[in-house]
Amino acid sequence: MTVHIDHDPTHPPIPAHEPARRSGSIVLVLLVAGGIVAAAVVLMTIGRAQAQPYILGLLALLAMVGLFNLFAFAAGIIRFVDRTAEDPVMSRIADHAFDGLAVTDPRGHVVYSNAAYLALTGAASPQDVRPVERVFIGNPDVSEAVFRLLKAAREGKRQQEEVRIAGTGGAHGRWLRMRVRPLGERKREARYAVWSIADITRDRERQEDVFQELQHAIEYLDHAPCGFFSVNPAGELVYVNATLANWLDHDLAEIGSGGLKLTDIVSGDGASLLTSIVAVPGEVKTEVFDIDLRMRGGKTMPARLYHKLAFGADGVPGASRTLVISRARDDRSDPERAAEIRFMRFFDHTPMAIATVDRSGTVVRANARFAKLAQSLSLEAATNKSIFRAVNVRDRSLLIAAINQAAEGQGDIAPVEAMLDGAKERWGQFFVTAVEADERETEAAIVYMLETTERRTLENQINQSQKMDMVGQLAGGIAHDFNNVLSAIMMANDFLLNAHKPTDPSFQDIMQIKQNATRAATLVRQLLAFSRKQTLRPQVLDLGDALSDLTMLLRRLIGEKVKFDPVHSRDLWPVKVDVSQFEQVIVNLAVNARDAMPEGGKLTIKTANVTAQEAERLSYKGMPPADYVRIDVADTGTGIPAEIVDKIFEPFFSTKEVGKGTGLGLSTVYGIVKQTGGFVYVDSEEGKGTTFHIFLPRHLAEQEAQQEPQAAAREAAAEPKPRADLTGQGTILLVEDEEGLRSLNARGLRSRGYTVIEASNGIEALEALEEKDGAIDLVVSDVVMPEMDGPTLLRKLRARNPHLKIIFVSGYAEDAFAKSLEENEKFDFLAKPFALSALVAKVKETMASS
Repeated sequence: MTVHIDHDPTHPPIPAHEPARRSGSIVLVLLVAGGIVAAAVVLMTIGRAQAQPYILGLLALLAMVGLFNLFAFAAGIIRFVDRTAEDPVMSRIADHAFDGLAVTDPRGHVVYSNAAYLALTGAASPQDVRPVERVFIGNPDVSEAVFRLLKAAREGKRQQEEVRIAGTGGAHGRWLRMRVRPLGERKREARYAVWSIADITRDRERQEDVFQELQHAIEYLDHAPCGFFSVNPAGELVYVNATLANWLDHDLAEIGSGGLKLTDIVSGDGASLLTSIVAVPGEVKTEVFDIDLRMRGGKTMPARLYHKLAFGADGVPGASRTLVISRARDDRSDPERAAEIRFMRFFDHTPMAIATVDRSGTVVRANARFAKLAQSLSLEAATNKSIFRAVNVRDRSLLIAAINQAAEGQGDIAPVEAMLDGAKERWGQFFVTAVEADERETEAAIVYMLETTERRTLENQINQSQKMDMVGQLAGGIAHDFNNVLSAIMMANDFLLNAHKPTDPSFQDIMQIKQNATRAATLVRQLLAFSRKQTLRPQVLDLGDALSDLTMLLRRLIGEKVKFDPVHSRDLWPVKVDVSQFEQVIVNLAVNARDAMPEGGKLTIKTANVTAQEAERLSYKGMPPADYVRIDVADTGTGIPAEIVDKIFEPFFSTKEVGKGTGLGLSTVYGIVKQTGGFVYVDSEEGKGTTFHIFLPRHLAEQEAQQEPQAAAREAAAEPKPRADLTGQGTILLVEDEEGLRSLNARGLRSRGYTVIEASNGIEALEALEEKDGAIDLVVSDVVMPEMDGPTLLRKLRARNPHLKIIFVSGYAEDAFAKSLEENEKFDFLAKPFALSALVAKVKETMASS
């Protein structure tokens, strides 16, 4: 530590390259200490009494010196200086630094500067040193940069600027790099700023030389007679030279800004060849491909590509470097090379995947379609280059056996139908042929593969459709026969009820028969709903209102464990459906949802309008674009397993326990929706829930206006008239092939006063009409009969008597056979099974109509 005395505190500090401050001396300290010790020894020898005044005087002197130094230090006259700051080695390093250095105080005055700073700022002597802002004052090229530096210095921040100083008198300018930073981290030190100025003219010149050389290289590359392009791992073009852009008729401005991808300039599946190179960490691979490039207008040009790709240490590919040689001119100049080009174009553009493999199944060569197939299956199949990896483990042995046969030179190898590997179910057909004997060392077989997923899907759909149609025909036939049986039972039951009073002991048994017959009729209606041959009574309604009326019933059906959440859109379009049948659809779906949530859950019924454009975007198979009203019935239950989701609409298919379901619930839903003209689809994920989507066609007001008179007439005719007189007179020709049912119907009509002529088929009916010479008031005929069906009988009857009235009775829907009749043909219809009262009421109504 050294004590300095400043004679004038206001005088500016002397720069560091001026005479150095004087260092303190340890000898002086030792002399002072020795003198004090000597004085103490002397005083001890003269005696205590005589020495006391001298001791007090010495202590007073030392106290005065101490107080003087204390006040001098407080006033700043005496300072304690760090000896390391006066280290001559550190001073020389700063003084002889290559960059100019200067330190400024909070007022901006330079308190220190080295020789380089003086030289760079043009100062003649240390007394002429100036701060940076005064050195470059008035220079417009530097003033903005200096302003930013000064602002950073005041805020105690770091800042760097590079400026160009223009030369004078034809001299070249200079480039300077100027920096500023705070002196230290402490608050007092941070008020000082350290400035540095470096001449970087040579660095700039070297950079400009490199840039010029790069520009020349790019210019040469752009106008080279070959094409060049580069693709990043995402498949985007990051560089294309002018030659290739000109060949492909593309604008260079589109390239490098995300405008083009590899698939935009490579025709067909050729891009898959360039992206299917096997990754080897740290290796650089170059492969040659003969493919077609696609021009802007869609035309193609043959080209040979030298594709260079480098992989990192982690196996991740970098950007590719590809040389492109146009082979269009070879087509004219060299016939052999032209033939090679034509073959390669055929090889890569064929819709069949082709590959040559060795005995282990490793792909030796492949076309673009095979490369695309391998990439679409799985990462493992694309990277391992094994054709066996493209086949599911279940069928892999079949392809291995076929390739082994080809390796042995066998011919006529049977095609292999196998499931392809991957997340989705896909299928392919492999054709394996042997190669020539002298090539089997490297290539054991040629494998041709066609993907058959779409074909199998279509076949499954057709088979499913045919099966559903066959089951529907079976269900309809069974329902027709059941209806005849049930009609006979219900007719006989009506006779028994008329003959017994409620007080009779057997009356309750007869009522039990009637109830069971009614239940059987409901089951038959479900079969007819599936076969889409039931009788519907559609009417125009608002689905929101219809579903609101069902709310209380649905809440009771699903129970307290299941939360019911109806979400109805406003202004729903009207639809035309049979209300009771539509309610049956919703109830069936709600019951199934409840059973799928035994521990509770949430049932949501949501409605919305779907425009034709929205329907087209949905892309549901079989549903044409049109306006629909959509009903979604969603649950949070167990879901439907993927392997049975295609079977749920089949009749008698059920996942419930024996005795807990007929298996007709969803088949009934399917049939009712289809017969209404709508569509139903299902989305389900096992463990997460199921959603049924129902689309009903929008009913237009103009259609309703045309059909309103007929509907009104039917509704008026269908209104019940209690205690009506059902007796009548007239001759009725009853045509029914079921003898038991025919006799019961005839008995019932005779009991009401009618004359009945029976016929078992259409031919007998025509003969009876001839015998009566056409004196028939009404014909009641079944639709499905042997030898001659109802519509044929109607045409022949009308040929004899155009005004003859006829009632068709059938278990099928009215429109199921109406298409077999001539347009605007008039007839009445009664659906089986029916009670005696319904038959006589329909007969009297028809005979009374004009």
